[in-house]
Formats: sequence, structure tokens, C-alpha cells
Amino acid sequence: MWLTDAQKIGVALTTFGGLFMLLGVMLFFDGALLALGNILFLCGLPLIIGTQKTFYFFARKQKLRGTICFLGGVLLVFLKWPFIGVVVETFGFLNLFGDFFPVIVTFLRQLPFVGTVLSLPYIRDVVDRVAGSRTSAV
Repeated sequence: MWLTDAQKIGVALTTFGGLFMLLGVMLFFDGALLALGNILFLCGLPLIIGTQKTFYFFARKQKLRGTICFLGGVLLVFLKWPFIGVVVETFGFLNLFGDFFPVIVTFLRQLPFVGTVLSLPYIRDVVDRVAGSRTSAV
């Protein structure tokens, strides 16, 4: 799959946004890093999938609660309430992107080392429950 130059920039912005948010959480909810991560993430997403598709993804009726929570969390981070903002933002993120978790788990299970760890008996049950994967009855 070939990416356009705008999509490559979007992937870089989104990746750096995720890294800045992770670093902001690791440094005890540093508001500046969290705000920068949110800005980079929100700028990178439309570059990856396009502005119209981004708007339709966030504006769907089924995703409205997740969109409000996610953008409300971003606003709380900007208003210097980083801990509460990240909690609200995480809830919104899970509501928005929770449908992708079974796909991500399926992909991770195909990786050499990670797939072996995720297939261990107790870990498999926990990951299936968290991802909402459906297992076939044996």
C-alpha cells in the first residue's frame, strides 16, 4: 500500500502525538506535553484519512458520545486540568476506537513473540475479554 506525502506526514504527526501524550502521562500528567500530543494527534488524523472522512467518523450518531468525551478531554487538558482531561479523553478514545480492538488483537497474535505471549492460557482469556473478541466454541 502506497501512502501519499500528506499521509506520511499524518502518520508522523499522529505517532509523535501519541508519544508526547505517553511521555506527558509518564511525567505525572505534564500539561504542556499532553496538550502538544493532542494537537499533533488531531492534526495528523485528517492528513491520514482525509478531512471529510475524519469529519464523518467523528460526527456519526453512534460515535457522538465518544466524540464529545474525547474533545471535552482535550479541552480540559488545554484548560490545565490534565489528569481529569486524560481520564475523560481516554473514555472518549475507547468509545471512538473500541471497534478496532479485535482487529488489533488478531494482528498482534500473528506476530512472532507477541502472539505466543497473547496465546498463553490466562492471558488469552483476559485479552479476549478486554478486546471483546468472540471465540468459537470448541
